[in-house]
Amino acid sequence: MQSESIFAYSPPESSKVAVWMRRFVWKIIVATVALMIVGSSTRVMNAGLACPDWPLCYGQLLPSKYLLNFQVFLEWFHRIDAALIGLSTLTLAGLSWFYRKELPVWFPILSSIALGLIIWQGVLGGLTVTQLLRFDIVTAHLGTALLFLTTLVAMVVASGEYQLQKTSKSLYWSGLFATLVIYTQSILGGLVASRWALHQCLNNSKLCQVMNNHFLGVLPSVLAILILVVLCFRQDCAALLQKLALATMALLVIQILLGVATMRLHLQVEILTVAHHTVAALLLSFLVAFSILAYRNASEVKI
Repeated sequence: MQSESIFAYSPPESSKVAVWMRRFVWKIIVATVALMIVGSSTRVMNAGLACPDWPLCYGQLLPSKYLLNFQVFLEWFHRIDAALIGLSTLTLAGLSWFYRKELPVWFPILSSIALGLIIWQGVLGGLTVTQLLRFDIVTAHLGTALLFLTTLVAMVVASGEYQLQKTSKSLYWSGLFATLVIYTQSILGGLVASRWALHQCLNNSKLCQVMNNHFLGVLPSVLAILILVVLCFRQDCAALLQKLALATMALLVIQILLGVATMRLHLQVEILTVAHHTVAALLLSFLVAFSILAYRNASEVKI
């Protein structure tokens, strides 16, 4: 007998709504990852205040005479991309409620949460400029972006069709634990970046504790993902879960190597810093996907 689940869903076979809504979410996910790359590039290029006003840039929607400056272009493009994602998320939420009878019961709810997060993200984006890159606001901006991305990932994974295989709930809990650990580590990394703690520590021995907290977070991150991988293979979990588990381990190794290289090169190679931020977002997304699938497997629910 199949157990009840918050993700239970039995759509009509003739309905194509769930299919194209899922594709729509995928497109927003890709755009969001691209936006995070641009946002990271904006920070490392010191372009966060290249547009001195908000929401316009030099009082214009298209400040053409200023866009030849690469820093201004980065900040302006970041805002335009964010606005398009915001409009896409608003459309997603509206369509989700309109077609709610043909979608999982949780789909419009999560789309509304995503909409709330992107609105809050816009508010934080404005405060980032008006408050002159205040570190706590910049860190909150990153944290909200990660929550928005993982909400979309949860939607697209939970609404897909996969071959289920019975596993214990320990696998789901290990995935959830690893997700929380990596999210916390990402926030610590964002704090290091927003306070320029690495520069401060290397140059004048200030804010070293902020940087060291991020370094110490590597140990629980490694342990959490090691536990996840070991549990997955000991329980002979589904092939897709095994691939996700190995992918998270590979991403973690890459992330550590990027972190070491970034530190050794004193943040002088911008592409390494941007890659470090991007891999963190991908790692968190993979863990959310793993956790959702592990939950479905443990519940033996056909979605």
